[in-house]
Amino acid sequence: MADRPQGPERLAERTTLRVGGPARSWVTATTEAALVEAVSAADGRGEPVLVLGGGSNLVVADEGFDGTVVEVATRGVTATPDGDDPTCGGAVVTVAAGEHWDSFVAQAVERGWVGLEALSGIPGLVGATPIQNVGAYGQDVSQTIASVRVWDRMLRGVRTFANADCRFGYRTSRFKVDPGRHVVLDVTFQLRQGDLGAPVAYAELARTLGVETGARVPLADVRAAVLGLRRGKGMVLDPDDHDTWSAGSFFTNPVVEPDAVPDGAPTYPADGGVKVSAAWLIEQAGFGKGYGAELTGGRASLSTKHTLALTNRGGASAEDLLTVAREVRDGVERRFGIRLVNEPVLVGCSL
Repeated sequence: MADRPQGPERLAERTTLRVGGPARSWVTATTEAALVEAVSAADGRGEPVLVLGGGSNLVVADEGFDGTVVEVATRGVTATPDGDDPTCGGAVVTVAAGEHWDSFVAQAVERGWVGLEALSGIPGLVGATPIQNVGAYGQDVSQTIASVRVWDRMLRGVRTFANADCRFGYRTSRFKVDPGRHVVLDVTFQLRQGDLGAPVAYAELARTLGVETGARVPLADVRAAVLGLRRGKGMVLDPDDHDTWSAGSFFTNPVVEPDAVPDGAPTYPADGGVKVSAAWLIEQAGFGKGYGAELTGGRASLSTKHTLALTNRGGASAEDLLTVAREVRDGVERRFGIRLVNEPVLVGCSL
């Protein structure tokens, strides 16, 4: 059975942005059966459901959530025999949705599973990663996911989607474009085995490692370099650092037509267009690090380390954060004609 926790029920205490009012009810599911049962029971009552992982990609309204929060707390990492045999070429690893992502990445690096090392330091749970097609520093999970097993709330059954059926794209998937329908139960990864990481695909990471793009370096070195870069941008959670009281990158890098790229903007290859640096757009539109404090009485602002993160400086409301986000989004659109899109999921509020 799923148990209702004795702890706090305000979303502010379970999200990395630390905003959000109370939930009507709260269930913590520590087993797959309990997770399915809790979601199904709320669906049967016609009650709204918020499936909560690590809370690292949510902006919850100050009024809270008028429904049931189902907190995913399942655990388990299971590797095929190949995963323990260094003479084999790879490992197939199935991970419960409630496992902490960075703990799994650390385990992968320790055991010589290649392909996740550049995703170190990202907060949240494993179950959230295929939804957003989480990525950083030249890697994303679609490169290593073999399949995703879900509870389909519409068909009321368990389904397994192979990688090709997940419809992965830049920070998107079939699970994101059909929000709420699929509850991720576990994710299976196909990982190569070795001591060296995947070829370094991101120029900033290559510079930090002192190698050329495309080079391969030890897994542990990649992880250490990525954690250092993320800490420098306030992207590794630290309760004493308000720059980390965020949802990570608040806006996705927009994909535009080649003739819409502003002069001098950093760009990256993208299917169907050109990906432009959202951080560059924000800065060039006049929004520097720390912008927004004057709008919110110092309660919310862009990070003082990285303009792509929106941060709670202490005592911020969801509306404080959204006030800053609207100013930045609208200012970039006025300056460049490009409309930024929020990456975090908005619950009970909107831009």
